[in-house]
Amino acid sequence: MMKTFFALLALPVLLYGGAVPSCDFDHPTFPCRALIQSAKKPVMRQQMLTNLSVVIQDNFQSAPGASIVIPNERVLNLLQSSDQVEGIYPDRAIFAHKKPSNPGNQPPADGQVIPAGVTRIGAVHLPFDGTGIGVAIVDTGLDFNHADLHINPECFTAYSSCQDDDGHGTHVGGTVAALDNTVDVVGVAPGATLYAVKVLDQTGSGSDGSVIAGLDWIAQHADTVTPAIRVVNMSLGRPGFLNDNPLMRQAIQALTDQGISVVVSAGNTSTSEVFDQVPATYPEVLAIASTTAQDGENQGCRGYSGIVSRDTASFFTTDGAFDPATRMGVTISAPGEKRENIKRNCFLSSEGILSLKLGGGTTRMSGTSMAAPHAAGIVALLYQQAGGELNPEAARDLIRTGAQQAGTTPLASPSSSYTFDGEREGVLSACDALGC
Repeated sequence: MMKTFFALLALPVLLYGGAVPSCDFDHPTFPCRALIQSAKKPVMRQQMLTNLSVVIQDNFQSAPGASIVIPNERVLNLLQSSDQVEGIYPDRAIFAHKKPSNPGNQPPADGQVIPAGVTRIGAVHLPFDGTGIGVAIVDTGLDFNHADLHINPECFTAYSSCQDDDGHGTHVGGTVAALDNTVDVVGVAPGATLYAVKVLDQTGSGSDGSVIAGLDWIAQHADTVTPAIRVVNMSLGRPGFLNDNPLMRQAIQALTDQGISVVVSAGNTSTSEVFDQVPATYPEVLAIASTTAQDGENQGCRGYSGIVSRDTASFFTTDGAFDPATRMGVTISAPGEKRENIKRNCFLSSEGILSLKLGGGTTRMSGTSMAAPHAAGIVALLYQQAGGELNPEAARDLIRTGAQQAGTTPLASPSSSYTFDGEREGVLSACDALGC
């Protein structure tokens, strides 16, 4: 097999509390982080790397490789020339898929609120609630102290704790499975049990290696925890392409081979397509784009008298038509924002999805990060309907064939040059997927 050595500019990110840059194989500086692909079994791989004085960050079980720190050029040369190494890749930075500009905290409501996104997809008063289904939130962690979440204490962290220290993971988890009680909000699958898989730090940043380590943990524990993990939500990503990191894809393949559905956010780069985003480009995942949940308001724009209607593709969403032959592309759209309002200056303003806030209460965020958990919640309901076992491809087909009509393209702001570069897929519908 041909050895593969991808080059990428070094991107410093925090790894387990220390700033070590990703390896740039064109202009290496040391120490640097990398991912090594090796067909050797984990024990043999560890021995080989130890003999080369390589610091092993994680030695993966479900993917044939490890995340490592290369100390110097001599060790890099030894790895590149070794017949035991199939490829070395930069440990690239990866990020949460939320829009940086979100409206912030939501004033406390009197009693429980059904968020606009949950209402729009029809996830209200359904015959299923996700009971008996485990959903892993691969993100910044979860708020274990939040009264509106049911979290299993079994968890994974690439840092010092599984506790959310950013808020993104808690918001995502709330959309999936906020409890149906008398406070805050209710999620799509309020009976589901959440598992925290913390692969992103307090800034919403991580690396390919931290993500693969989290996926590896899920593969090893999915069937040993109660309830079993059957759905994974990944509201994160980075620019990339299909084969720029085989280990990431192999880790996801290990999950789908176990009958676990992996739902990912498509990305928030409207000028690119999902095929340019990792892991959204993988054919094994359900990639979710963003739409508006409700009609927006025109707040006095003189250059345009209309509104941005519900089911409009969000102005920020990454898109890309689904290809049934390759299984690549956006699976479906779901609410990633409540609505888009047209301001007096004729610019668009996003009003975020209401969900749970780190530390208690609720907050709003926008992004495909918020769209994906709506779909993950519906997939959890499908697994419950099927008795806990469902082929991930069957889940994808049920989601796609049960979609409501395609939404509309984004409104180009009268004072901007935004144009939609994708094709419209259907909009998520709970009852159409479940057949209720």
